Amino acid sequence: MATSNPLPKIPGTTPFDSEQARKGYALNKMCFSFNSAENRTEFLKDEDAYMRKYNLNAQQADAIRARNVLQLIAAGGNAYYLAKFAGIFGLDMQDIGAQQTGMSKDEFKAKLRAAAYQ
Repeated sequence: MATSNPLPKIPGTTPFDSEQARKGYALNKMCFSFNSAENRTEFLKDEDAYMRKYNLNAQQADAIRARNVLQLIAAGGNAYYLAKFAGIFGLDMQDIGAQQTGMSKDEFKAKLRAAAYQ
């Protein structure tokens, strides 16, 4: 029998565990669909219809409308799939990291560079 050892709590983070994976399945499935240019175009044409197609819940749909990465993660989003969504709007992982830390992108990049040279 497998034992369940809960992950340690890290303030300000939402670990992507099996519970979050189940919670975010529809959201992550939708974001994965953005690998296709046709799907990105369809989403931009009518975001609400596209979200209904994937049965997003209210929390997920609200987070998509707000373009808020922290809300998307809380709604079960996985950073790798969320990057597909962010890419539609010309955002990259550094933009996402900046939003997660409350920094500007330039501040976040400077922090990354400083950490690389320590």
